Amino acid sequence: MHPIMLDVAGCELTAQEQEIIGHPLTGGVILFARNYYDPQQLRHLTAQIKASASHPILIGVDQEGGRVQRFIEGFTSVPAMGAIASNAESEALANACGTVIAAECLGHGVDISFAPVLDINGISEVIGQRSFSANVSQIDTLARAFIQGMTQWGMPAIGKHFPGHGNVQADSHIAMPVDERSETVIFERDMAVFARLITDELLAGMMPAHVVYPNVDEQPAGFSTIWLQQILRQKLGFEGVIFSDDLSMHAATQAGDMLSRVENALAAGVDMALICNAPDEAIKVLDNLGHTAKHQAHYSTRAQGLVSVNAQTVNHYQQLLSHPNYHAAVERIQQASD
Repeated sequence: MHPIMLDVAGCELTAQEQEIIGHPLTGGVILFARNYYDPQQLRHLTAQIKASASHPILIGVDQEGGRVQRFIEGFTSVPAMGAIASNAESEALANACGTVIAAECLGHGVDISFAPVLDINGISEVIGQRSFSANVSQIDTLARAFIQGMTQWGMPAIGKHFPGHGNVQADSHIAMPVDERSETVIFERDMAVFARLITDELLAGMMPAHVVYPNVDEQPAGFSTIWLQQILRQKLGFEGVIFSDDLSMHAATQAGDMLSRVENALAAGVDMALICNAPDEAIKVLDNLGHTAKHQAHYSTRAQGLVSVNAQTVNHYQQLLSHPNYHAAVERIQQASD
């Protein structure tokens, strides 16, 4: 019913942003480094966001570890996932990373981190050490440990970038990556990581890649009914939330202007469309995408099922940061980095 996730400018909401968050199409807010300067401020901001919405609203962040961590000061420094495999107790370390990310995000009012990255560490520079490994079996093992760490604290796991971004060199933020490999190779290697975790019902959400796989479909995966409906939903049996990757990225521009990108993504099977770093475009979408009661009845309600933090649960999640298992996970991460 509320299919748009957007962002905000700073560390506190403006009056206009409060109005935008209250719009019936706004279902989520994604936070960036510019939205954070300390833990107390983050709790205030997330409470503001929750209070501004007229319905349960999802707050997300890319808090993966390594170079992709939006909250730094006052948060645990989590290693890049690619650094975990070389640790003598790699599964325990992966579990600790999932634990710390989940506990710290939830404890500050953030419902989800878009993690883990399930791409193979192949030729992609934008993926690289964000991936657990170049080995499919090792990715599977470490991702399961990481996800267990997240979910035991109540945070759902969001896998990305389906069906795999690791074997294209171009960066979808600034170019249109094309993976020329055969359908068989993609299915048996890159997609196999996602398929195994879906089979075991370990992923609550999925983010498709802004990558074209021409031997399967000429549309990028995030705009493709073949990838999202026929393969992800029907062939693999995925029943969770499908998030678009940021529709402001260069690789999304072939779908037209921002309104067309959102409409095409939703039509292909996306449940929640992300519009980042383009506030004027986001407003145009809210103004022009249908939001009558009849329209809203057709939008997916899946994403609202991932909202964990509300007025009744916020104190519970804050108390997680006093739990001995959380402190043990922090200690394991710090020892691994010494």
